[in-house]
Amino acid sequence: MTYCAIDFGTSNSAVALPDGEAMRLAPVEGNYTTLPTAVFFNTDENTREFGRAALEAYIDGFDGRLMRSMKSILGSALAETTTDLGDGSAIRYTDVIAQFVSHLKHKAEACSGAAISRAVLGRPVFFVDDDPRADQLAQQQLEAAARSVGLNDIHFQYEPIAAAFDYESHLDAEGLVLVADIGGGTSDFSLVRVGPSRMARLERKDDVLAHHGVHVAGTDFDRRVELATILRELGYQSLDPEGRELPNRVYFDLATWHLINTVYAPKRVSELGLMRHLYTDTRQHDRLMRTVERRLGHALAAHAEEAKIGVAAGGETLIDLDEVEDDLRLAFDETQLVAAGQEDMRKIVQAARDTVQLAGVASRDVTAVYFTGGSTGLAFLSNALADAFPDAKPVFGDRLASVATGLGIHAKRVFG
Repeated sequence: MTYCAIDFGTSNSAVALPDGEAMRLAPVEGNYTTLPTAVFFNTDENTREFGRAALEAYIDGFDGRLMRSMKSILGSALAETTTDLGDGSAIRYTDVIAQFVSHLKHKAEACSGAAISRAVLGRPVFFVDDDPRADQLAQQQLEAAARSVGLNDIHFQYEPIAAAFDYESHLDAEGLVLVADIGGGTSDFSLVRVGPSRMARLERKDDVLAHHGVHVAGTDFDRRVELATILRELGYQSLDPEGRELPNRVYFDLATWHLINTVYAPKRVSELGLMRHLYTDTRQHDRLMRTVERRLGHALAAHAEEAKIGVAAGGETLIDLDEVEDDLRLAFDETQLVAAGQEDMRKIVQAARDTVQLAGVASRDVTAVYFTGGSTGLAFLSNALADAFPDAKPVFGDRLASVATGLGIHAKRVFG
């Protein structure tokens, strides 16, 4: 039996396998070495799809239940509850996570040609902010899911430390690096001493000067974008005839991946229908009702994410909402993205500063800020972090694969 390293991410996941003296990323979907963390339970065809195939099946209009960002519910009361799959059956959220980990394991076994029972799993600095008991529970839930699919020798490593291993493998001198791992669900920071002379050590606890993180990242930016643009067209923050803001819970739920399906409950749809008299612009109510009756919540959330990515890649983009209303299109640009993300950006930058302060180190002593995680592609965010440490060299790793590569390096040291 061989071993692997699993980066179970909020937005994307990957697996590293031993390859001679090195580690390599396994293809987990076709030739791709990263897999969107998504599962689609297709009730039309009684099938289950993962990754890009899950998203494509959902977009193609098959009936069923799409689940994303499952990692973000670990440690919460929701994790042990069941969720409706749309065909009268239900499944526990932790069992969905187990199925996804099993899928990654099977892909790794197909690539290696051997059974796998040993693994290093990545974990964020904090699954849950300011709640050590819930944070411990989250790791226990993830470990239980991994054990249930045949991984019986499990080691955990903090994801930002894993990224530091990847960065360290390219260094020729010692330094003090602040690893900024900003993914879909968490923004994690570690201040780590790195260098060629330290690489051979299996135990690196003394080299880690501080950990800190916040449960704010890419999906939060998506949520902010959706609330600031798309959901305003459905009545978010609009006023009723008496000048009061419309009830906003439905909008917050529509902008939160794991709560979207709660909006479709028949009782709730009926209650929303009775609220038409509160809308001074009844077109907004019509759009809201089409969204819940046609179950368009995940499509709207995907549009928000696509708009964020489109602007991050450069320039203005159009958000096409034809599913909601013919010819409903919204312009979206960098100014709007920055405005929508300001509050979350400040929280993330403050977490970075707090990490260095916790270590008792002056910001000028940080030699590099190493960026990894999909959300570091947001220029306004990475620029703000770089500006917070002007004496440090900004270094960009592989946004989607640095953590998996680093976890693989650690797995090699643990099992190899």
